[in-house]
Amino acid sequence: MASLSFLAVFLVHICLFASFSSAEDPNIYHEFEVSYITASPLGVPQQVIAINGNFPGPTINVTTNNNVIVNVRNKLDENLLITWAGIQQRRSSWQDGVPGTNCPIPPKWNWTYNFQVKDQIGSFFYFPSLNLQRASGGFGGFIINNRAIIPIPFATPDGDITILIGDWYTRNHTALRKALDAGKDLGIPDGVLINGKGPYQYNNTLVPDGIDYATFEVKPGKTYRLRVHNVGVSTTLNFRIQNHNLLLAESEGSYTVQQNYTSLDIHVGQSFSFLVTMDQNASSDYYVVASARFVNETHWKKVTGVAILHYTNSKGKAAGPLPEAPNDEFDKTYSMNQARSIRWNVSASGARPNPQGSFRYGSINVTDVYVLKNKPPVVINGRRRTTLSGISFVNPSTPIRLADWKKLKGVYKLDFPTRPLTGAPRLETSVINGTFRGFIEIILQNNDTKMQSYHVDGYAFFVVGMDYGDWTENSRGTYNKWDGIARSTVQVYPGAWTAILISLDNVGVWNIRAENLDSWYLGQETYIRVVNPEATNKTELPAPDNALFCGALSKLQKPEDISSATSIIINESKLFFTLLMIICTLIPIFY
Repeated sequence: MASLSFLAVFLVHICLFASFSSAEDPNIYHEFEVSYITASPLGVPQQVIAINGNFPGPTINVTTNNNVIVNVRNKLDENLLITWAGIQQRRSSWQDGVPGTNCPIPPKWNWTYNFQVKDQIGSFFYFPSLNLQRASGGFGGFIINNRAIIPIPFATPDGDITILIGDWYTRNHTALRKALDAGKDLGIPDGVLINGKGPYQYNNTLVPDGIDYATFEVKPGKTYRLRVHNVGVSTTLNFRIQNHNLLLAESEGSYTVQQNYTSLDIHVGQSFSFLVTMDQNASSDYYVVASARFVNETHWKKVTGVAILHYTNSKGKAAGPLPEAPNDEFDKTYSMNQARSIRWNVSASGARPNPQGSFRYGSINVTDVYVLKNKPPVVINGRRRTTLSGISFVNPSTPIRLADWKKLKGVYKLDFPTRPLTGAPRLETSVINGTFRGFIEIILQNNDTKMQSYHVDGYAFFVVGMDYGDWTENSRGTYNKWDGIARSTVQVYPGAWTAILISLDNVGVWNIRAENLDSWYLGQETYIRVVNPEATNKTELPAPDNALFCGALSKLQKPEDISSATSIIINESKLFFTLLMIICTLIPIFY
């Protein structure tokens, strides 16, 4: 009997440990099998990239401080990396999933991502980062919810809907890649998809029969949170819902001042949350529209995404013309003024109980200033390339972070210019030398005729200004130094500039890139290297046990799939804790 009592006490202690471990930082597990499937989103059979047989992939739904563990099995015929756009892997660029930081997952291999969504909330998405693969799919939503003790700055919605919009080609990513390699433009997309599906037949001439379209079912009188992501190739899309207002509430991890819009321009790579109240009558369904912006070719009329908002008591199909996009052909400031109107909600809590606005970015001294200027594509060494400040980035065969870890020299140069080069453009692996805990100002100058958007991995930055013309020192007088939105992807209008401020508190090697896939593929990117000069192991996590090796360090890589053991350990650990919690629930019954 004494031995049974001792066993009971022992099990109680173990259960307490398990409950504390589980409650503090829970693990969220996902298995991703990435493969090709055949789909016909625009009525033409084509090869798309699916996750677990589905296109688009599943939405990852977690809570602040959760540990996210995703085991990726690469069933493609080429290398693969998954990147988590806007997810700030605090202290660990090892999980970032871009070629300048990580070795790719070879075909038929699997590799396990393991990172914590620390001090974050909001709406994001993931996608494959190599070789234009996102143009064929492989993307999905990523939601980070507030912890229960942290209030959200609006009433709890009655539902949550993820909407993935993007321009789409019936040619797959390998065909698009060949076109770019041959010095050609991608041309006009074949359509716009909403959640991987083509347009509802709102027009018999423009939309053929048999197209499968997305339907979002809602209940009358309820308010839903719509998380809308532009996961496309290179086209800004205007998002709107027939007869419904869009109350903007959040963007890429920052709660916004809540404002109503009848439509909003969503640029490539950007994410927004809208609160939409179903306050219309149910005489019919309603159109959900995503249409191309900043284009003037008549053929673009075919490139419109249309889904259906279906009230549960609807009495008929959607009818009438599509709700109109902004008519600003002769007013190039309309969209920019709309973007300027998006402000940070400085009274709302983010992932922590202190107000977001307690971070007074406007009063911090800037330590470094970089002007990154892009121009139309140029020819370098006989190849068509894109540039930032006169440099077309070349990804090294050995990733930068891996080279640092193994003290490998000559992989890259810490000489990215603070101002655009005046000489001939060149191919380089040139990286920005960031100052740890510095405060960097980056001016993105778009000297191209196309809209561009830019993303920074590992950080949220403050969008403090944008205007047409060339940026000058005097432009700082127009900066918003109080409630500029903090986000990870920002647009830069043709012939205009955008200024951002970044607090470099996240050690690692982080990608700065054009989100337009063609510009990115042809070299419009760089990295910022942030190193703590102090001898400490607290500001960056060590390299993971399953780190992949490639390039000059290929000899360190084991021939077998080294992460299969990790996956087994994950599953066994998951099973162990499940069994343990079952035992814990049974203890009171027997004792």
